Amino acid sequence: MSLLERLGHEVVFPEEQTCCGQMHANSGYDLEAVPLARRFVRVFDEHDVIVTPSGSCAAMVRDGYPRLADLAGDDALARDVAAVAPRVHELSELLVDVLGVEDVGAYYPHRVTYHPTCHGLRLLKVGERPLRLLRAVRGIELVELPDALTCCGFGGTFAVKNADTSAAMLTDKLRAVLETRAEICTALDNSCLLHIGGGLSRARAGTRTVHLAEILASTE
Repeated sequence: MSLLERLGHEVVFPEEQTCCGQMHANSGYDLEAVPLARRFVRVFDEHDVIVTPSGSCAAMVRDGYPRLADLAGDDALARDVAAVAPRVHELSELLVDVLGVEDVGAYYPHRVTYHPTCHGLRLLKVGERPLRLLRAVRGIELVELPDALTCCGFGGTFAVKNADTSAAMLTDKLRAVLETRAEICTALDNSCLLHIGGGLSRARAGTRTVHLAEILASTE
């Protein structure tokens, strides 16, 4: 909120909002996610622009909600989703595409590497937007992450149901992060940052995870 307010925008946080339903849908409970989709479109219907610091949540609304409405046979929900979904943006999309801003006036004097999250890459296709924002940050030393396009292994409940595979994927990602000698690993999704950050903490690596929004909000 502080970042957008610094850029001169009024930010409203509807207190009625809840989970977007992604966890349910990803676990096979599609119909249980439908009431959450209905709640989302009702709560956010009156707002012109909807932003989320989560690529996976933005992808759920724009890609997952039409499927849920169709599955539920709910024509009214389908119409509401069609009206609301185009107004939902992941943060880097909002800044670069909607507001036309790349230099947000941030200052962050740290060595940073960027992990592109799966939903951001494959569903939202955010591309270079987060990197363009990071390159404009004063004081930053941005270093490329080896094998950046590979998944960190979290995948929501995948990490629980397939723990061994998830752990192996995380090990590869941690190796790549540490190879950069970065102080900070950043990404668009707290879920990936939680997974990577937990691994870094357990390894006592000295590298920590920070969301892109926190870096862009920093001015000193």
